[in-house]
Amino acid sequence: MTDDAAFRVMAVNTTLTVREALTRQAPTGITRKAFADLLTGAVLVRETMAPNQRVQAILKRRKETGSLVADTHPTEGTRGLVSMPAKSPQFPMTDAMLQVMRRLHDGKIHQGVVDVPNGGDVSAALREYMRVSEQVDTLVAVGTLFHGDEVASAGGYLIQLLPGVGTAPMAFMSERVREFGDIDAHLAAGKAEPRALIAALLEQIPYTELSDSELKFGCWCSAERLLGALSTLPKSDIDDFVQRGEVLEISCDYCHRQYRIPPAKLVGLQLES
Repeated sequence: MTDDAAFRVMAVNTTLTVREALTRQAPTGITRKAFADLLTGAVLVRETMAPNQRVQAILKRRKETGSLVADTHPTEGTRGLVSMPAKSPQFPMTDAMLQVMRRLHDGKIHQGVVDVPNGGDVSAALREYMRVSEQVDTLVAVGTLFHGDEVASAGGYLIQLLPGVGTAPMAFMSERVREFGDIDAHLAAGKAEPRALIAALLEQIPYTELSDSELKFGCWCSAERLLGALSTLPKSDIDDFVQRGEVLEISCDYCHRQYRIPPAKLVGLQLES
């Protein structure tokens, strides 16, 4: 936090998390960049607005099928899902919208949907979401650098105007961010570490570091949760699986972990359903 209590500033290095998520999903072209930036953005939103809650950020196109999902949890980690049709695997940001869902302290779900600004990227979509849905003056930028097919560096920052400060400090900080320049240039210069990003952003502005958090790729799928999902199927479907007498093989869409459900487990579901 800046020492004048005007701004809360957060920066993240998501290189390892993004690298692992892209390895599991294997997007290509412009989809790869959008997906990587969305993962970083989801982490920033969660750490800022709901640090102890799960947050999902989803990019969709209005007139086309397919979506990009970033799913981040405070303890389980961050994962993602690329769901694009085989005939059109690319995700241009034109005519797209960003949907963010997070759980509130009372258990209710807060959901916001905004259009991606014309000609905008994931950073622009995040700024629009914070302004419209969260109604918080926020400067945010995320970026990902690639060396060939490998993620070289990924990260971003978020600067939030604190309540009761007024608009003048935001104008000053907006100019400071303009001078800071493109986030990708700083990532390329080896400044992906959060403290380096914050020091560059707040050059000559006194601030105090309050806390830090560890980030990781993670998927919370499990055999128990899979069985729980199967138990919601109609009894006729479960009966059909049992009658076949075959081991049911299912893969997690997020991490591609393989699960084998033997018929004996399905018999137990028959009794429960």
